[in-house]
Amino acid sequence: MQDEFYIQRCFDLAQLGKGTTSPNPTVGAVIVHQDRIIGEGYHQKYGGPHAEVNAVRSVKPEDRPLLTEATIYCSLEPCSIFGKTPPCTDLIIRNKIPRVVLSYIDHTPGVDGLGVEKLRKAGIEVKLNVLRRTGQRLSAARNTFVKLGRPYVILKFAISQDGFIAPNNQEQLWLTNPFSKRLVHKWRSEIDAILVGTNTAAWDNPQLTTRLFYGPSPTRLVIDRNLRLPTSLALFDGSVPTYVYTEKQPKRSTVTDLTYISLSPDTSTPQQILNHLAEIRKITLMVEGGAMLLQEFLEQDLWDEIRLFQSPKLITEGIKAPAIPAEHDREEHQILQDKLSIIRRDRTFGYPLN
Repeated sequence: MQDEFYIQRCFDLAQLGKGTTSPNPTVGAVIVHQDRIIGEGYHQKYGGPHAEVNAVRSVKPEDRPLLTEATIYCSLEPCSIFGKTPPCTDLIIRNKIPRVVLSYIDHTPGVDGLGVEKLRKAGIEVKLNVLRRTGQRLSAARNTFVKLGRPYVILKFAISQDGFIAPNNQEQLWLTNPFSKRLVHKWRSEIDAILVGTNTAAWDNPQLTTRLFYGPSPTRLVIDRNLRLPTSLALFDGSVPTYVYTEKQPKRSTVTDLTYISLSPDTSTPQQILNHLAEIRKITLMVEGGAMLLQEFLEQDLWDEIRLFQSPKLITEGIKAPAIPAEHDREEHQILQDKLSIIRRDRTFGYPLN
């Protein structure tokens, strides 16, 4: 139970880095000596020191001799390769920390268990799988990116009590309550990119920015095959980098931070978008609609998580919501009158170490 307690603290610290570490994972680390935390840290931003480095740096001078008798807890396997920073395994070995407790493996090529192997070869005790499922989910975006070569895909939408996603009359209808809406803005602050289809952009005129929660806005993406969306829409206000996926030759635009990406009509649109996002190193994508676009991702099996709000409101006639896969892990939350369901794929990508 003691190991679980400190790994949970690692998870809590790691959450503080959401939205600023991509394409690196969010990671937390805690250093403990005789049931006393003597250091802790998290990966704060991409290119900056990793969690283990910040944890060691936080140890007070008078506690530094205790490192040789301490345990370092990490939410994810310490890196064993040179990237933007030196390997964290070398830091642990150099400071003679005798015990390491981990939740999950970093599947980045060159790490992927080799960090554990390096530590053990140096005579360090390594314990794995502590609160493994939570650690797996915390690192899912990074591990999906490095193993599947595409972003972690979240399908987010709201439905009425009677199963509709929108009315037929193209009028904008808010199905969820203000607390659910604020939660969605929190999610936006934690992801790299957000995508809508042509009809959603035209009918709802969404901003797709983070306004109701502190944090950065995601890169905005919109599909506009025939370039029929006017640049007067909120999506094209120049406040956030925006990509338009189109099959037409774009006209010259004076809109700031607007980039056109060519689509092939002969290839899966979702796959082309994911390929482009992988090229520009975006590791998380939230798809916000509409129904046809969401259905495409579902039918092509290009999704990792569904975040579904069900409102108590009735529409009676409208656009039917996509069919939700039933065989995956599901958790339920109540947000006032709204019900939030989170459905996950929970991929392990192999986990050979003990």
